Amino acid sequence: MEFSHIPVLLNETIEGLNINPNGIYVDGTAGGGGHSAAILERLKGGKLISIDQDPDAICTVKQRFKDEPNSIIIKGNFSEMKSLLKQRGICQVNGILLDIGVSSHQLDTAERGFSFHEDAPLDMRMSQSGTSAADLVNTLPQKELSKIIFTYGEEKFADSISKAIVKKREEAPIKTTFELAEIIRNSVPERVRRNGHPARKTFQALRIEVNHELDALRAGLEDAFDLLCDGGRLAVITFHSLEDRIVKQAIAKWCEGCTCPPDFPVCVCGKKPQARSINRKPIVANSQELDANPRSRSAKLRICEKNIEKS
Repeated sequence: MEFSHIPVLLNETIEGLNINPNGIYVDGTAGGGGHSAAILERLKGGKLISIDQDPDAICTVKQRFKDEPNSIIIKGNFSEMKSLLKQRGICQVNGILLDIGVSSHQLDTAERGFSFHEDAPLDMRMSQSGTSAADLVNTLPQKELSKIIFTYGEEKFADSISKAIVKKREEAPIKTTFELAEIIRNSVPERVRRNGHPARKTFQALRIEVNHELDALRAGLEDAFDLLCDGGRLAVITFHSLEDRIVKQAIAKWCEGCTCPPDFPVCVCGKKPQARSINRKPIVANSQELDANPRSRSAKLRICEKNIEKS
């Protein structure tokens, strides 16, 4: 099975991880193995743990790295990486990469139901198990649907879209991506339809809810930081403002030092930074990458380095 995915911000991410050839690294979102392969190329006596919840991804990286002695592959969610690594006797690592969100393979494989550009069952499950997008749109109360679409899609027409969904499902269950996309299209003003497909935000919102992506990100960031050794680095790539805000706030919290009022002559709180930010502003794709991979246009990379000695 071919899991096609162009790794975003590849050089910037690998450089940011500052790889020790004998270190232990985690790719928490292995996908097609693009970032994992670049890390493995730089290892000698070290190890790389590649994690993914998608069975297709696991099959791909197992085949791709079958002859790599430094590769360990685990099926699971990166939000549980601390437990997954502890089961294998690993309690500390030198670096962790998280490439958040849906992969190119998942978007481009019509039957996975992530895209509104192809007609397919309304699915969107990264793990290919559990509650699907179809389950949500056909069972959730209108107000709950509206909240999901507004919060995770930042869609100002969430109320009218959710009401149209509930009305349509009373006639018959909504089963396909095209059915849902058409309902959304008919629920927004004509002027909105001229600015790209109006289903994008709602599909994003449903995907985030189906996969509990933001909860997984929060938990994964805490696990990742706990796992890092002194001087270990965490690199996180996000693709929309909700994800980036969570990562930005987490890094800011770890990098925060004294919290005493400014007028205190000396620090009495004793709080010291646990990390330092490697890039104050997020790293974004350059023009060459944008030309080669348009999906990189919204990618943002943030990197921090743990500093135990000063904590």
